[in-house]
Amino acid sequence: MSLPKRDGVHDRYYLIHKPDTAPEVLAEADACIQDILDGTARENHAAYPTVVRNQSGTPFLPSQLLERYLSKLPLKGFPYEDAVAFCDALRRLAGWKEIDYTLRQYIEKQVQDRYFEVGEREDGFTVFPPCTVWPELHPEDVDEGLLRFACYVAVCYTVYGLSFEYLTTEHILGLVSQLRPDLVKQLKTAGSGKLPKDIQRRKTEHFTASANDAFATIRITAKAATEECYAEILDYLCAVLEQEEFPNSYSVEFRGKEKLYLPIPGLPKKGVNQLFACAVQYPSLHPAMERYARLAMREFEWYQNLADEACAMPGTFAVFALGLEGERWAPLVTEYLDFCDDEHSSLQGKFLHALIRKFGFQPWTLGVLVRGALSMQWLEPAKEFRSLIANAESLDALLTVKRRFSAYLLPEENKDPKFRAIAWQSLLWAIWGKNSENGGSKVIKTAPKELKEKYQQVFA
Repeated sequence: MSLPKRDGVHDRYYLIHKPDTAPEVLAEADACIQDILDGTARENHAAYPTVVRNQSGTPFLPSQLLERYLSKLPLKGFPYEDAVAFCDALRRLAGWKEIDYTLRQYIEKQVQDRYFEVGEREDGFTVFPPCTVWPELHPEDVDEGLLRFACYVAVCYTVYGLSFEYLTTEHILGLVSQLRPDLVKQLKTAGSGKLPKDIQRRKTEHFTASANDAFATIRITAKAATEECYAEILDYLCAVLEQEEFPNSYSVEFRGKEKLYLPIPGLPKKGVNQLFACAVQYPSLHPAMERYARLAMREFEWYQNLADEACAMPGTFAVFALGLEGERWAPLVTEYLDFCDDEHSSLQGKFLHALIRKFGFQPWTLGVLVRGALSMQWLEPAKEFRSLIANAESLDALLTVKRRFSAYLLPEENKDPKFRAIAWQSLLWAIWGKNSENGGSKVIKTAPKELKEKYQQVFA
């Protein structure tokens, strides 16, 4: 079969949304849709944009394939399970970001606009408009399968979307709850149903727990304050995060008998803080805490139940707890710091202050401080830093770091001399603050006579 020339960007794919699309091209698109369902289609991320190819090699945009598939589904007796199967297959093949906008547009058109009177947003801060059910809408006019599909899309935004996209989840579920509150209640009770039963709920003699992927929550109640109890809880947390269907941003709600918190002033005294402060008491549990941290740490993801000013990446409290145990955990801490979002995350500053207060300025703590200073915008020093650094041993450690400074930078950072200079100045700022400016003249001027030369070498 002869196909016309491709009409996509750089002739990379076929467009199928135009009314005059050639029948031969549409036939290939339908074959691609079937291949996606059969698991025989192939994706290509080699260039922009991503395309999906059928077995014949004919390329299409994932979003347009989805749009074509959905357009053929009946709105009465909507085939919920079939639609979910296709969307899941396409998501696994091409990625969530290739289909999320198309799904949201479909729900807005087929659920929001058909069943609701859409008002005007009252201010520029509201993401979605207010929606009220059409007064003339009859219950028999609302298709249950379509509403279940809306719930599926809502959950996908929590599970696969970015952290802020929970707002889309809330909006869609808000629509469904006005029509079928029982469907939303079911999600609140059991989530999407995709998680294994022993992950959805677990009960042992030591603890009870539940995980809900639809609302991105993990709830844990410890019945005891023992090593065995915390070991089981850590094992459960890791099991939850190993589930592909569980969101990367989530909340951990923990209740326990021991009211311990990490010895870091200013850290929010939440249950997740309490959990890892208790668990870290047992050295045998440290590997399990590390396992959880490595499963949890993801850039631009957050614990959802912390206030904006205390926002923290999942894994934060486990990393902080282990970091205060000493040098062994410095690699994990630096890996965590490299994941931190320097525009929004600031709790690591409180941890770094506690770390230096506990261990002083040593080559390994300074190595952590280098990565910490680069993880946020101008880490302010603790008041004690000037006195803690004011001895020959600490200054020699700093000079050792200076001589080997490239070893503390990532390869791509080390290639840029300007970046190296900025990184060194960031470290000096993290120790002396404003006094590190102008070549540290104020620091050198007030230095003890026997240390003045070392200060001069630091700021040279």
